[in-house]
Amino acid sequence: MYQKSLSLIFLFIGFIAFSQQIIQKKLESTFLETTRNLRIYIPEGYEKDSIKNFPLAIVLDEESMFDIYVGNSVLFSKNDKAPRQIIVGISMEKTKNTDISFDRNSGKLTSTAINFYQFIRDEVLFFMESTYRTSPFITLVGHGYSANLITHFLGESNPIFNAFICINTNFSDYIGTQLQSYDWTKIAREDTVFYYYLNTSNSLSSAKQAQIEQVQKGLSSLEIKNFKVVADAITTSNAIAAISEAIPRALNNIFEIYAAISEEEFNKNIKELPPLDAIAYLENKYLEIEFLFGSSLGIRERDIFAIEKIIIEKENGDRLLDFGKMILKLYPSSHLGDYYIGKYYETGKNIKRAITHYKIGYGKMDPADPNADAFYENILRLGGN
Repeated sequence: MYQKSLSLIFLFIGFIAFSQQIIQKKLESTFLETTRNLRIYIPEGYEKDSIKNFPLAIVLDEESMFDIYVGNSVLFSKNDKAPRQIIVGISMEKTKNTDISFDRNSGKLTSTAINFYQFIRDEVLFFMESTYRTSPFITLVGHGYSANLITHFLGESNPIFNAFICINTNFSDYIGTQLQSYDWTKIAREDTVFYYYLNTSNSLSSAKQAQIEQVQKGLSSLEIKNFKVVADAITTSNAIAAISEAIPRALNNIFEIYAAISEEEFNKNIKELPPLDAIAYLENKYLEIEFLFGSSLGIRERDIFAIEKIIIEKENGDRLLDFGKMILKLYPSSHLGDYYIGKYYETGKNIKRAITHYKIGYGKMDPADPNADAFYENILRLGGN
């Protein structure tokens, strides 16, 4: 009882923390001929940083999905596993059936569902992008029949959304024909990356599970380099529990590139690279983070250290200069860029230039940094003062 109460307390505290940053908005719609309630989460730090842009997530079924998504988004960003997001939840309480309905004989959206589709595409998206500082990366989230509806956005001639999170999806019986009708080459031609998360769950009927598995298999077989299909399977007999489990699993995959280099990523993508390719990999990782998510992180020290060994041990450390310049390009205020340049000149016996860069690097450090004294030892060791 104590543990359960404690969990509820922490959940309540967490809800209070982000509920203070939620805006209620009534958006008038031409397509729906009415107003629709939106709940908008503004991430911490949005007002303080007037330049930074933030990825946008549009969450359908606001009444059941919004708080779960926001909570997970906050948790991931706090742990540096995903960028902070602007999140808008669309209310579907009163008109849920018509918002997401489709013709049972063809799988095509009904006229009311088409109106809702256009409301998302042309009104909600326009309002959010014109009102808030959003980055190009946009996620669309739905479950059940809502997830079926968002899959139709894959058919747009110009891709709008980067990530689709489809949870416990209730597809029409014509989903295969629908997906086969799309021009997938348009995605392959885009200079960005797309994600499609789709889970099955034993909380669904065996027929629905089989259908979802077929869609997972079909999309995975496309083998489009910049279209990442996440085919997930959740073991739970509770549909609500499946939602709670699917969202963090989807976020973990969609924002994988944002997170610091893991042991798995290093072993799979970096370990065997020559120094110049390892440097390029790290640079491209951070350039893509900045482009997609509007997050100019500079560069994490742990990612620098992740490939340091490759740079030092391969090719006799000849690429230390390139390594240092790359770091300074991405993170000019980092002392590590100057450190590696200094190390390059030291190994080449150009002591004067080595001391110069060690001094520049030391000057960027906070005197309270516990590593500052050790860094200064490089200057003293070479006879600098």
